[in-house]
Amino acid sequence: MLAALPMYDWPQIRAETDRLWSALSAEMRARGLSAPERLERARDPGDIWRDRDLLFAQTCGYPYCMTLRGLVRLVAVPCYEVEGCSGAAYRSAIVVRRDDPASQPVDLRGRRAAYNAPYSQSGYSALRAAFAPLAREGRVFGETVETGSHLGSMEAVAASTADCAAIDAVAWALGRRHRPDIAGRLRVLAWTAPTPGLPYITAGRRSDEEVVAMREALRAAIADPSLADTRAALFLAGVEVVGDSAYDTIVDMERMASEAGYPALV
Repeated sequence: MLAALPMYDWPQIRAETDRLWSALSAEMRARGLSAPERLERARDPGDIWRDRDLLFAQTCGYPYCMTLRGLVRLVAVPCYEVEGCSGAAYRSAIVVRRDDPASQPVDLRGRRAAYNAPYSQSGYSALRAAFAPLAREGRVFGETVETGSHLGSMEAVAASTADCAAIDAVAWALGRRHRPDIAGRLRVLAWTAPTPGLPYITAGRRSDEEVVAMREALRAAIADPSLADTRAALFLAGVEVVGDSAYDTIVDMERMASEAGYPALV
């Protein structure tokens, strides 16, 4: 069996992520699931999400909506206790340098935007939707740069190789806590619209009984007093079970941007 939690796996909290998985996998095994003892970190997340042996993983809402529906099952959505998150929903912080004169998003027209990856809801799709009303002839920014990660986008803005970026609320909180040398040089200009958070998924062939067991294991781990410090380090406050249709919000954002004549972040 295969398990992975790649979405917020920063080196500074890797030990806490492993402790969470150790407890969660024990809860799963207690409910009859063949949960691996260790998380998979060597393989590409895109391959992991599609693996028939996948037991449990976290993915981004955008690939879930656009490529994974029908291949995987939605288990639950984690809830994070940080600014920009409310229950199972989250936003992205649109950040600029502290000394940047911009006071509203329109002030960024014609400038350079950084994004982590084109398949990211928080770093790409949400940013595109936020700026779609400002598009002129299919463009908002003078240039865009792909950085490979939210931290990379923060670094790009701080170093003036980009002027703005959309940073996942949890990644922004991690940056402020663990990389104040970078995040401290930035400020939040605005927040994007909320969407359901990064979902926990399992392989599409998993039975209803297995999905229920995973949800029970999640709730048990969240309620375990011995994991309080681990959850605090991960900003993890709880989990919610949502319907698959909740993620239609992301599809709607994509459609809105396209109808506004802004199908790509340019």
